[in-house]
Amino acid sequence: MSGKDTIDIKVVPRSSRNSIVCQPDGKIKIHLNSPPVDGKANAECIGILSKKLGVAKSNIHIVRGEKSRNKKVIIEGMKPADVVRIIIGDS
Repeated sequence: MSGKDTIDIKVVPRSSRNSIVCQPDGKIKIHLNSPPVDGKANAECIGILSKKLGVAKSNIHIVRGEKSRNKKVIIEGMKPADVVRIIIGDS
């Protein structure tokens, strides 16, 4: 199933504003207001992806890196290339 492909994401907590961009190497970088405490940054990361991609939060799963800035995420029903295309198109 194509939705099982992982997406590499780098999270920057405690940023002045929330934003999401695709870097030249294809990695997604998300700036978050939340601090990396009690899962707040992870929840905000999922919320931002959900809003940007138009998918339910329940379809976004952090499969590696819950306590790290570097995360691997699965978005059910979306291929990584589609995610990058949407993010680049909205930037």
